[in-house]
Amino acid sequence: MIKFDDVSKQFPLGNIALKNVSFEIKENEFVFFVGPSGAGKTTILKLIMNQYAPTSGQLTVDDYNLSDKNFHQVEALRKRMGVVFQDFKIMPDKNVFENIAISLKILGSSHQQIAEEIKEALNLVNLSHKTSVFPAQLSAGELQRVAIARAIVGDREIIIADEPTGNLDPKTAWDIMKIFKKLENDKTILFATHNTDIVNSLRKRVIVMKDGKLMKDNKKGGYEA
Repeated sequence: MIKFDDVSKQFPLGNIALKNVSFEIKENEFVFFVGPSGAGKTTILKLIMNQYAPTSGQLTVDDYNLSDKNFHQVEALRKRMGVVFQDFKIMPDKNVFENIAISLKILGSSHQQIAEEIKEALNLVNLSHKTSVFPAQLSAGELQRVAIARAIVGDREIIIADEPTGNLDPKTAWDIMKIFKKLENDKTILFATHNTDIVNSLRKRVIVMKDGKLMKDNKKGGYEA
């Protein structure tokens, strides 16, 4: 589904973010990307989202060749992806329903589809009672639940999570991970994190990055594996 073949990324001022990285992720696989800050985790995710283009190597997502300098199917690619950020990126002037509806409106969903999908998503993240609430009235954990609901509506196939528990206390972080566990059987989940407890406990596939290089790729590993 996602394949990096000897991919490197160098920025204009000479900073090398990735060096000859190769790996393949299958459909519905749950993969942790771990490593210190600046290791290349976020760069990998941004390459997959086509926010960056590879400097060299081959990068494909399904049938999309993101290495092609003439790649113009960005909108179609991103419609298949939902993104969860560390800082939530929730619009403060819109309530929970409206925040989630934005991504569905972009997809051209009908009013009925929007209502049905949001109801289902809010049930999954245990926020069905907060539909009309505004972000200022929500806790950090609830804001992240809204962000997850927004990421999964529209039948997204790939969920990209960049440090989604980074601003949360340990208990809330585990509550968020329970939601990701619900998604793992029918979504491909790419999860960048520094949280050693979560990675070591869940025993999923772990890709270890350091200084832009892939150091280890463990099918069922821990943070330090």
